[in-house]
Amino acid sequence: MSELVARRKVAVAKKAPKRKEKKPSSLWWMYTPSLVIVFLFILYPFLNGIQLSFTNWNGFSQSYDWVGLDQYKRMLTDPTTWLVVKNTLLYGMGSTILQNIIGLLYALLLNQSIRMKAITRTVIYLPVIISPLIIGYIWYFFFAYQGGALNDVLLFLGLEKINALANPEWNTWIIVFVNTYQYVGVAMIIYLAGLQSISKDYYEAAQIDGASSLQQFKNITLPLLMPSITINMVLNIIGGLKLFDVIIALTGGGPGNASQSMSTFMYDLYFKRQDAGYAATQGVFMAIIILILSLAALVYFRRKEVEA
Repeated sequence: MSELVARRKVAVAKKAPKRKEKKPSSLWWMYTPSLVIVFLFILYPFLNGIQLSFTNWNGFSQSYDWVGLDQYKRMLTDPTTWLVVKNTLLYGMGSTILQNIIGLLYALLLNQSIRMKAITRTVIYLPVIISPLIIGYIWYFFFAYQGGALNDVLLFLGLEKINALANPEWNTWIIVFVNTYQYVGVAMIIYLAGLQSISKDYYEAAQIDGASSLQQFKNITLPLLMPSITINMVLNIIGGLKLFDVIIALTGGGPGNASQSMSTFMYDLYFKRQDAGYAATQGVFMAIIILILSLAALVYFRRKEVEA
């Protein structure tokens, strides 16, 4: 009888719903400083920027007029808008593709048993910790028309100098290259972490089955690296689309507006042309582009993770 009672008590205990533990109210207050900072320095300026995009504010006066959608109509009919959007997409997508390809190749190489791995990783990652403005000026002195290292080499070889930074067909790709050079170390580190988390048992089993190195990469490495690919793609897209410092250092957005990104164009509108309302409109448009592309990339590669 006692055993039957004991069994019933166990059954009742299993069926009884578990009570959720309530967090102490003091823990919720720990979020307050972060929320205040986010509101003051991110959310409020963004909302204020949206409000200013409907005005003709010059950036300095105490008063301005409400112009409704006029700034947005102006933006859509401004040919410079579509030039800087094209450049911004080139910087974002071009840098993303190159950083991921080169970063993955570096990671695959440095994941092997080779000499001086630590030093090589440090050298590749070192530009990441240097200011983008300084990196831009370093490469400016390489590509500069007067006294640049590239032209010194060309003159030494008996060739003519080239003004690469003033050539609209070249300077945008030079900016993509410099941005890739600086941040490829981030992609490399993330891919290295992903590679080192893959068990060697998979590769040993594949070798026993006679799989080639290419087949192992395609069927083991790449699918298991999808979380790392997702992180890199989203971070690189966001970073490339809001590129600013390197452009200022290398070309200043010139010649004309040939190498302007949306970030540098907003800077010019606000500080040089005193057209803050229009600059805010460009900023809202830029935020929408970054949001759409980054979310699209996140959703797409998350699905690839599940399929893998």
